[in-house]
Amino acid sequence: MQLPPKVTDRAFERLAEIGAGDEGKALRVAVEGGGCSGFQYDIRLDEADGEDTVLEGHGQRVVVDPVSLPFLSGAVIDFTEELIGARFVIENPNATSSCGCGTSFSM
Repeated sequence: MQLPPKVTDRAFERLAEIGAGDEGKALRVAVEGGGCSGFQYDIRLDEADGEDTVLEGHGQRVVVDPVSLPFLSGAVIDFTEELIGARFVIENPNATSSCGCGTSFSM
């Protein structure tokens, strides 16, 4: 069984802070081939497509395309603020390893 990713309240709150929903945008989380570990995340503001899985909270949306969905099964999409910067992060139980920056992974 394929579980959709979970989005934390902190991630939805950050989308609300930047006004994504007010502009009709959603946070798109996709998986592409490439990066230093074989796959990489593409995280950006985008419009939802009719085939996307839509995750909603706090009046905001996160969308995942059908090709990326199996790679993100059971993952957690979060937002973090650290001394080196703030960013959306993905805790992916399907990844067997990841690079130091957390944007690429292998399965």
